Amino acid sequence: MQTLLSTFLPCRLPTIAIPFAHVSRAAMSAEARPLPPIAPATTRIGWIGTGVMGRSMAAHLISAGYSVTLFNRTPSKAAPLLDMGARLAESPLAVARASDVVFLIVGYPSDVRRVVLDPESGVLRGLSPGSVVVDMTTSDPALAEEIAAAAGSASCGAVDAPVSGGDRGARTGTLSIFAGGDASTVERLSPLFRCLGTVRYMGAPGAGQRAKLGNQIAIATTMVGLVEGMMYAHKAGLDVSRWLEAISTGAAGSKSLDLCGKRILERDMEPGFYVHHFAKDLGICLKACQSMGLALPGLALAQQLYLSLVAHGEGNLGTQALILAIERLNNTRLGGGGSASS
Repeated sequence: MQTLLSTFLPCRLPTIAIPFAHVSRAAMSAEARPLPPIAPATTRIGWIGTGVMGRSMAAHLISAGYSVTLFNRTPSKAAPLLDMGARLAESPLAVARASDVVFLIVGYPSDVRRVVLDPESGVLRGLSPGSVVVDMTTSDPALAEEIAAAAGSASCGAVDAPVSGGDRGARTGTLSIFAGGDASTVERLSPLFRCLGTVRYMGAPGAGQRAKLGNQIAIATTMVGLVEGMMYAHKAGLDVSRWLEAISTGAAGSKSLDLCGKRILERDMEPGFYVHHFAKDLGICLKACQSMGLALPGLALAQQLYLSLVAHGEGNLGTQALILAIERLNNTRLGGGGSASS
C-alpha cells in the first residue's frame, strides 16, 4: 500500500512575490539579531491542526526533511504524520517550546486566540525570541493585528498567511498563500512556504486575512452561479455533464467548476473545505463589510444559503453541497429525472 510519505514530493523551486514595503519597528528590532537561515538542519517546525488541510501541509514539510512537532485536539488525526516521523506534543505551549517556527491552521478565530494567546498554554508563552508564529487559518484581520503586536512585544515575529486551493492544493503543494506582516520575515520563511505553494506578500499585519476574505467573497458568489446554472441546465432538459464541459472552456469557466462540477454531478459531498468553516468565513466577511459601510448583496445571499446547510445538519459536507440548498428551494434533485416529491 502506498504510504502517505510517498505522495509528497520535495519542495519546488522558489515561488514568492514580495514587494518589500512594510517593515514594522518591532520586526526590525527582532531582525537586528542574527537569525539562522531556514533549513532542515537548523529550523525546528511546530504544527498545530491536522485536519483536511493541515495534515497534507505538514506532510510536505516532513518530506522536505524538517523536524516537526505536532499538536491536535484529536491525536488520532495526527497518526499518519507520526508514522512519517513527527513528534506529538501535549499542548500548543509544548509545541512552541520545541520549535523555531510554529504554523497553525485551526477552525475559528476563537481557536486561533486560544492557541496563540492563552496566557497559560498558548504558543506565544513558549516561543523564544526571534521565533515566528504563522497563522494559516482564515480568521479575523483584527485578531491578526493583535497577534502581531503581542508577538512583537515578546521579540518574536507573526505572519498571517491564510491559504486557498482546498484539499487538492494542500495535497499537491500548490496552495495560494496570502501573507501579511513584516516583509523580511515573510521572505525569510520562503523555504517553508514554497513547500506548500506560492506565497504573495499582501502588506502589513492583517493584510493576508483581508486578501483571503476577498478570495472567499469571490468563491461564494461563483459557487452560487455554478449551482444555479447547473439547476437551470437540468430543468431545461440538458445533459448537465455535457453542459459543464461546454462552458468550462468559455467565459463561464472557473476553478470552482473544475473542482466541484463533477463532484456535484456524482453526489460527492466529501469536504475539500467544510460548509461550516465557509459559513464562518463569510460571516467574518460580512462583519468587515458592516464596519466599512460596504453593501455586498451577493455575499449576504451566499452566506444565508450556506447557513441553511448548517441548519439542516450538513455543516460537515464540502462547499459543493450548496447544490442541496438550491435543490430544496426548487423541490428538485439534480440528475434525479425531474421534480422530487413534496
